[in-house]
Amino acid sequence: MTVEGVSAGWLALREPADAAARARDLVDELRRHLPATGDMVIHDLGCGTGSMGRWLAPLLPGPQHWVLHDRDADLLEAATADPPGPAAGGAEVTLETRQSDINGLGCGELGDATLITASALLDMLTADELSGLADLCTAAACPALLTLSVTGRVEFTPADALDRRVAAAFNAHQRRTTPRGALLGPDAPEAAIMEFGRRGGAEAIARSSPWRLGTSDAELIAEWFEGWLWAACEQEPELSSQTDSYKRRRVAEATAGQLEVIVDHADLLVLPPQPRSPR
Repeated sequence: MTVEGVSAGWLALREPADAAARARDLVDELRRHLPATGDMVIHDLGCGTGSMGRWLAPLLPGPQHWVLHDRDADLLEAATADPPGPAAGGAEVTLETRQSDINGLGCGELGDATLITASALLDMLTADELSGLADLCTAAACPALLTLSVTGRVEFTPADALDRRVAAAFNAHQRRTTPRGALLGPDAPEAAIMEFGRRGGAEAIARSSPWRLGTSDAELIAEWFEGWLWAACEQEPELSSQTDSYKRRRVAEATAGQLEVIVDHADLLVLPPQPRSPR
């Protein structure tokens, strides 16, 4: 499941918005499916700088050992420099990193997992890569918390006549064909629910987890918007000549704290099939 590189700076900028957006009620549900005692081993796939661990570890009880997987050595180094805080109740949280392309992981490498996590990953996968991820989670026979997959819905206040056209081009870019195959983009959450459901009755619980960005998020809005527009123009080059004033106007509104944006995402909690009771 090779994913495109991202910068540590971008991940740091979006981390507070990610933390605010993730569906906390799924964590409440997750806790009911974790062992009551003993150390937990949590494998975080495509971990980036480790923001998932910093958010989730303090919400889970008991000793935890996080295994962070990413192909980018610089991001893993940043994750090591900023480890998660203690678990709920003050239990110890330890950390190790493994540099690897998660597409090359064998099922046995996650065999000790109590929980598998990933964030902002599913929409960057192809259908085959999603199938491979589902295989890994199924073989581990543990819950998986997969957060912040884009759904394609973006809402601006104030609205602009070009918003919908740019959004459609961006969503097409998210579904573009790469050397790895066609990316799932906004189709990823629904595809994941179906993919896991085909594996022996695993249950996938979905929740909306939107970024709700306002006056205090000016820098993030401006940075996100420029990347969003760039991807749309790469998908439809003719947009470049039609969006110069749109870009200047939107960036100026964001910088002045006059722009609000909702960027929708979906979180999934996948629960493994329950063993059948003997008759």
